[in-house]
Amino acid sequence: MSDLQGRHVLMGAAALALVALGAVTALALEPPRFMPLLSTGKTIMDEPIVYPTSTPAKLTTAIIAMPPGAETGWHTHGVPLTGLILEGELTVDYGDRGKRTYKEGQSLAEAINIPHNGKNTGSGILRLFVVYIGAEGLPTTIPVKR
Repeated sequence: MSDLQGRHVLMGAAALALVALGAVTALALEPPRFMPLLSTGKTIMDEPIVYPTSTPAKLTTAIIAMPPGAETGWHTHGVPLTGLILEGELTVDYGDRGKRTYKEGQSLAEAINIPHNGKNTGSGILRLFVVYIGAEGLPTTIPVKR
């Protein structure tokens, strides 16, 4: 390769690097996007969402992972909570109030005082991100006998 060809290759690589840097910089300067998933004052079962006030507030976040066919068992919640299906499919049985199926990308304000049982009805792993809006000493989940 001649010296002139070598300079052209180097200049081309430098130009490409500058274009790439410009694209990265443009992405970095893009303002944050707010993408609402859910905004409600009631649970999926139409219960009003009421924050516990008896003790200091406590937020708990978690990712719940369940293999296909796995169930949560019947339970209620001692505090308000919201969830986002990250992956898979969740069907929740609310007893005489029916069943609801939630899929990837869906968000919900889960029932608080209504007993329910969640089941992974998808063919793969279920991953559910949850946020419990609780208080010190209050359980997030309370098992219920059916």
